[in-house]
Amino acid sequence: MAEPKVTVGVDGSPTASAALLWAAAEADRRGWPLHVVYALAMPLVMSVYAGPTRFPPPEEVTEQGRRVLTEAAGHAHGAHPELRVEEVLALEDPATALLRRSSPEDLLVVGSRGLGAARSALDASVSVRLAARADCPVAVVPGTGAAKPSGPPRRIVVGVDGSENSRRALAFALAEASLVEDGSVVVVHSWQVPLPFDSASLARGGWSPPDELLDQRSQEMVADMLAQVTDGRSESVGVRVLRSAKDPAESIVEAGTTADLIVVGSRGRGSVRGLLLGSVSQGVLHTATVPVVVLPKHPRPRR
Repeated sequence: MAEPKVTVGVDGSPTASAALLWAAAEADRRGWPLHVVYALAMPLVMSVYAGPTRFPPPEEVTEQGRRVLTEAAGHAHGAHPELRVEEVLALEDPATALLRRSSPEDLLVVGSRGLGAARSALDASVSVRLAARADCPVAVVPGTGAAKPSGPPRRIVVGVDGSENSRRALAFALAEASLVEDGSVVVVHSWQVPLPFDSASLARGGWSPPDELLDQRSQEMVADMLAQVTDGRSESVGVRVLRSAKDPAESIVEAGTTADLIVVGSRGRGSVRGLLLGSVSQGVLHTATVPVVVLPKHPRPRR
C-alpha cells in the first residue's frame, strides 16, 4: 500500500498560499509527506496520426512554474522544518493534475475564493470538480484570515441528512475530533421540506408543515446515525446536535462560522441537485469562511 500524502495545488496567488499553509499543517500533524502541484494547463491537441498530444510549455512558462513551486516549498518548510515536501510540475489543468496524482488514502487540498453575488461560477470550478470526482477527501480552504492554521481542528461542524454519504462524513468528523484533546463535533440536520406547490397559499389557508413531527424524526435519525458510527475512539468527543428548519447549507455555514472545520458528504438526498455536486455541498463550499472537507461519494477500497 502506498504511503498516504497531502496534495495541494498552488498557483502563486494569496488564495493558494492559504491552502498551502493549511495543507502543510495537516501533513505535519498526520506525519504524511506534502506534494505541492503547479499545473501548467497546456492545451491538449487531437491529432489523427499521433492521437491526443499536449503542447510543450515555453521555457518562460516552465520557469515560472518552478519558481512558484520553489517558493511554496520554502514556505511549507519554514512553517514545518521536518516536513517532507515534493514539488510536482504538471502539464494538465489544475483539477486533472490533482486528481491524477491522488489515491483513496490521500487528502487533496485546494484554495477557493468563494462565489458571492458578484463572482462567476468559474472561480470555484476547480474545487467543485475535485469534490465531485475525487476518490479521497477534498479540503477546500477559503483565502481568508479565518483559514490560517492555528493548530489542529478542535471544533468540527458536520452536516447530516440520513444518507450513507453523510454517515461517512459524520464518522470522519468524529475521528478527526478524537485526535485532539477537547475535540468536539456539532451535528447539523435541517428538516426543511421543499414543496412542489405554492406553500404561501397553503399558509394563508391555515396549513403549515408538521414541525413537531419533523423535529421528532430528525432527532431519531441523528441519534441512530451517532449510534452507528460512534466507537471507542470517539466516545470522548463532545457532541452537540443542532436541528433546524432553515436551508441546509445556510444552517451548516452558520454553525461553522466559529468552527475550525466543516465536513459534508459529496451528495445527499436533497430534491434539488447540483450539476456535478450536491446542491447543499455546493452551497457550503461557496459561502463558508472556514475550511470545508468534502467526503467522496463513492470511495474506492484502500489498496
